[in-house]
Amino acid sequence: MEALIVIVEDEEDILELIEYNLSKEGFETVGLLSTKNVEKLLEEEEVDLLIMDRNLPGVEGSEFVASLRDRGIQTPVIYLSAKNKDSDIEEGFLRGGDDYMTKPFKPKELILRVKAILKRTKKNLKEGKIAYRDILLNPASREVFIGDRRVELTKLEFDLLQTLISNQNIILDRDFLLEHVWGSDEVYQDRTVNVAINRLKEKIDPDKSKDYIKTVRGVGYTLA
Repeated sequence: MEALIVIVEDEEDILELIEYNLSKEGFETVGLLSTKNVEKLLEEEEVDLLIMDRNLPGVEGSEFVASLRDRGIQTPVIYLSAKNKDSDIEEGFLRGGDDYMTKPFKPKELILRVKAILKRTKKNLKEGKIAYRDILLNPASREVFIGDRRVELTKLEFDLLQTLISNQNIILDRDFLLEHVWGSDEVYQDRTVNVAINRLKEKIDPDKSKDYIKTVRGVGYTLA
């Protein structure tokens, strides 16, 4: 099955040009003139890549992508924008972009970049890697990366983070975590989970700016 690529571009002639060139390469495309229906598409379809303009009606493209990342949506994004200053490009990457092209652009170069990103993301899936926001876990090697930074976790911390990511959007109570991470055979102190969660937070979010793990008082923990 060919990759599904969603293009968000408010200039119809550019949108049609991109769709034409991608379709010619065998990709399935959906073209949108605004971000209005993007979230619905991401919920209903297996979207492999977003090509996103930044100057869009209603919401600036990179701000929209940043909001997707904050909710744990990791669909790869290529920005295709007339915003071409170094600071604009840096901002695009900081707001969740995987690649950045400036207008005017060469369709052939766009195709090459699309193929490069799809090759990389499909490799991650094939290798069983798990992603959440800018966190990438490799269960095979038990490595953890936050963006480009490698983070050293203990076996317990790795298992705890993997369990949280595998159950994102679900509040996990203390008993669930004790059973699935620690194993239910032994007796643990009341603060065992608390202490482990706090240590994990210190390692993956040392400056407390990303707030990955949310404590739901009296209930448990979930990924924010």
